[in-house]
Amino acid sequence: MELKKNSSLLTLWTLGLLSCSLVSFSQNDTTIKIIPKTHNMLVLPLVSRSIETSWAFGVAGSSTFHIKSKEEHTRTSNLQALVLYTLRHQFIAAINGSIYFPNEQFILNQQISYSFFPDEFWGLGKNTPDSNKEHYSYKQFYVYLHPQYRVGKNMFIGILYEYQRLMDVQYTAGGLFDQENIAGRDGYHISGLGASFTYDTRNNAFAPDKGMLMQFYFNHFDHFFASGYEYTNFVLDFRKFIRLYRRQVLAIQANGFFNIGTVPIRSLASLGGATSMRGYYDGRYRDKNKAVVQAEYRVPLFWRIGAVAFGDIGNVSDHVGGLDFSDLKYTYGAGLRFALDQTERLNLRFDYGATTHFGHGFYLQLGEAF
Repeated sequence: MELKKNSSLLTLWTLGLLSCSLVSFSQNDTTIKIIPKTHNMLVLPLVSRSIETSWAFGVAGSSTFHIKSKEEHTRTSNLQALVLYTLRHQFIAAINGSIYFPNEQFILNQQISYSFFPDEFWGLGKNTPDSNKEHYSYKQFYVYLHPQYRVGKNMFIGILYEYQRLMDVQYTAGGLFDQENIAGRDGYHISGLGASFTYDTRNNAFAPDKGMLMQFYFNHFDHFFASGYEYTNFVLDFRKFIRLYRRQVLAIQANGFFNIGTVPIRSLASLGGATSMRGYYDGRYRDKNKAVVQAEYRVPLFWRIGAVAFGDIGNVSDHVGGLDFSDLKYTYGAGLRFALDQTERLNLRFDYGATTHFGHGFYLQLGEAF
């Protein structure tokens, strides 16, 4: 299950991996236990670069483990952490992951982050010119919790909670933020509660090669929950993984992101980033609604090395009817994969994405884009 807010938290191009280690842990046997042989921790000091961060320095860690009860099977749980500082004076600290409890009767997704982020803004809509670009910055504290309970074979219902606090927003007075009356430009907090339904037959949490994910969720932000803005967010996510010749995989995703109400700046739909529309600056196009379709062809090469080719199409609009073929955005690219853990299919991915009219970008992350 992946219900992560689109962001540049982990959008990295790693130029040097100064050290890495796989550490095994053991624990006394109990009825419910973490299995020692499948509990690994990967630590990566980083020198990195991305479209959004320029040169960056920090450390990232990933812990993978199984929680099992007797002979019951669960997919691999994971927790990831990142601390990063960039030459653009951005600071990011984040913890996120998914925990699969015994027999997958209960699943917990979570993300907690703090960031100080000088960023770029081109205005709202799908037709904003490159010349619109303005600088702004903000500090943000973010909490996302999504517990889910199994109600049938491969079916889950869940509750979502999201909290966001935006502080110390700095922007050009009289510029786009003021001209377009952008909600939240003076700082804000939002708090929302929602629900989800998920059908998930994927055979792996990191790099599935068969199965599908169908997920719908909504989150309602209201003064009743101590939110500064009132709006409702709806998300539809469909993913299909098809195993082809000799472990080659075709991965397909269709994603819709929709809002009703007054939506603050950091909760608007955002096109670009490390997980979809790779090659666009994350937030190059923003509006209330977004639709994206992407496909990726994954091919193992030799030893721990693999390769991918991908293509994406998408758009944003202030109303659902505007998500049409006019001014359609698309990206394409390729990448390499290095299997850090072949058993769990945990890959280090290096991607290059390009667009026809807005440059290109490099990305490196733990795990696949989707």
